[in-house]
Amino acid sequence: MPSPMNRKRPAALIACCSKPPLRTVTDAAAAAATTSDSSSWASLHEDLVCLIGWLVLAGDLLDYVRFRAVCPYWRSSTPCPRGRGVVDPRFYPRRWMMLPEGHGLHPGHGKLRGYVRFFNLSSGAFARLRLPLFRDHCVLDSVDGILLLQRDHDTAIRLLHPFTGDIAELPPLATLLKYVNPMLPGADEERGKWMFLRRVLAASISVSPDGVITVMMLLDCMPLVAFATSGDKRWKVSSWWFYTGYSQISFQGRIYIICQPSSEGEVQILQIDPPHQEDPSTLPLSKLIATFPACSSLYYHLVECNSEILFITKRLGHHSHFSVYRLADLILERTVPVTCIGAKTLFIGHRTVCVNSKAFPTVVGDAIVFLKKGGTGLYLAQYHLGSGTLLPASDGFVLGNAMPSPISVIYHIFTCCFRRQWLVFWF
Repeated sequence: MPSPMNRKRPAALIACCSKPPLRTVTDAAAAAATTSDSSSWASLHEDLVCLIGWLVLAGDLLDYVRFRAVCPYWRSSTPCPRGRGVVDPRFYPRRWMMLPEGHGLHPGHGKLRGYVRFFNLSSGAFARLRLPLFRDHCVLDSVDGILLLQRDHDTAIRLLHPFTGDIAELPPLATLLKYVNPMLPGADEERGKWMFLRRVLAASISVSPDGVITVMMLLDCMPLVAFATSGDKRWKVSSWWFYTGYSQISFQGRIYIICQPSSEGEVQILQIDPPHQEDPSTLPLSKLIATFPACSSLYYHLVECNSEILFITKRLGHHSHFSVYRLADLILERTVPVTCIGAKTLFIGHRTVCVNSKAFPTVVGDAIVFLKKGGTGLYLAQYHLGSGTLLPASDGFVLGNAMPSPISVIYHIFTCCFRRQWLVFWF
């Protein structure tokens, strides 16, 4: 069961936002509630206050925190996120991402003095939090804003809500060591096994009506799906296996993966559901939900954008070209390209990130940002979907894992596509 951390709570978080979120009903309601004693806002019926609170929460968790801070009556009329941060998905900080600091300053580094920064993919707001937990924990992944951590001394996996401090306990990662593929380079040694075991390709979180948390993980070291609940002592694995060669994504408690071409010359998109409540010890078979014609010159990605999954093809070679399709259309066997994604910008690396370009002045909308090989090295390029043009996204070249200095926000966002930027033990 989750337990709150002993640290400052959301009230301190409000003060540390360096940029306020986009203006919402929260601001209007708060202003109306303080204009005069005769205002009807401060005396709304409790059910109506609660309803407005849920509408605010649908936008952003921090707006909801501000809404509850307007007055004691509004606070008492709405559920407190603390204590529910992990077991109630409505309180997940879905659009908040931990910001890689760069220069080797992983979370928990002494120079950061216990602070970690987060930014909002939609509003561009930044928050700086003191999270002393990172003294003996490392980050493996982020799922809907919930951090997937590993504790150092016993390898226990823990879920942390960074804004409420709520924690859920899961089995130690060490219980999966025996499943590491021994044929991987260096996997015959303990150090090599841990290197692969900590490479989480994708993870999902689902919560049953009675509050049982289930986590699924795809790991780079085995063609199996690992899964466990908050009450388990060890991780279990699927009775079936798969091989994935392209992309994987977590979405609404499920995992979606693009598998290598089949004998029919098609790439396959699989959906992996969490265990059924009737039999939590077994993982259902993966479902083939869509196919796409395979081509040796194409690479494939999945990305969440506007609350749906997009399927992206990238043509390799000197003249890069991208095509975008809705997964919902492919499921219905319709291959109609998406020609515009509006103000959204997709960052593609080992993972994919979607941001609102209007919140970041240096980010161009309706575009895809990716690493491209140039004359003297790798650089960030942007492909504009509407015009089909390809231009540099920023100055400077990327050398290994080192980003150009001084680093612009576009490089910081791009490093979110590489979870190794958060890991102290990456070698």
